[in-house]
Amino acid sequence: MAPRRRRLRVATWNINSLRLRQRELAAVVEAVESDILCLQETKVPDELFPELLPPALGFPHFYRRGMKSYNGVAIFSRIPIETMQESPDWCGKRDCRHLAVVLDLPGGPLELHNFYVPAGGDVPDPSKNEKFAHKLAFLAEARKYFVARGKFTRTVLAGDLNVAPLENDVWSHRQLLDVVSHTPVETEALAAWQATGFTDAVRHFVPEPQKLFTWWSYRNRDWRASDRGRRLDHVWVSNDLAGALIRQSVLKDARDWKLASDHVPVVVELRV
Repeated sequence: MAPRRRRLRVATWNINSLRLRQRELAAVVEAVESDILCLQETKVPDELFPELLPPALGFPHFYRRGMKSYNGVAIFSRIPIETMQESPDWCGKRDCRHLAVVLDLPGGPLELHNFYVPAGGDVPDPSKNEKFAHKLAFLAEARKYFVARGKFTRTVLAGDLNVAPLENDVWSHRQLLDVVSHTPVETEALAAWQATGFTDAVRHFVPEPQKLFTWWSYRNRDWRASDRGRRLDHVWVSNDLAGALIRQSVLKDARDWKLASDHVPVVVELRV
């Protein structure tokens, strides 16, 4: 008898400060109605994390890994989860950029990874920019981590990967080729990571040449009119789950909110 399957909705959002945007977080929860919510840039150390917030929003299960002022990731879940303790110390920096859990599902356990990849600074030269060197090293380590695991299944990876990999993931491929987040060395590194066994769940439904963005700079006075965006936020599924994908959505209107993050939530639904 085949195992029972259920629909699972996974959302990811770079919240750009959890404590600052709790009201906006509640609005996101109401809008996307997800079973899982992956947050990046929570910017709160674990001892100051608002422990009552996830249950109040309908997520009785949660894990967080945070630090003061920078980085930080969290996973909120309506489904029982267990943390994976063997998460690497990426690049030896202990900077709270990855959190992994296992979901208890009728169809079998499902592994979920929430990543916040370094942004990389402004200068796309690792010899001149330590932040860019860190980003490239992180991408390389992430690839090696999944290569070392061999052929993996029933895995979802979500987060702010800080790379817009495809030509139409940016407003101008030609003008952004030497801009951090879309340089060839970054896009090739992300493609190599994805090739370890993942399918791009969002582009599965929105293939090129359609433009697709999840981030718009605060520097744009009228972000919607200029629409100079990039797709930095991603959801991948292991290749065995590609046929289980149901739909995707990008909550673009969240960028218009009064206290908006420069990123908007991305949602993928699949049958697991």
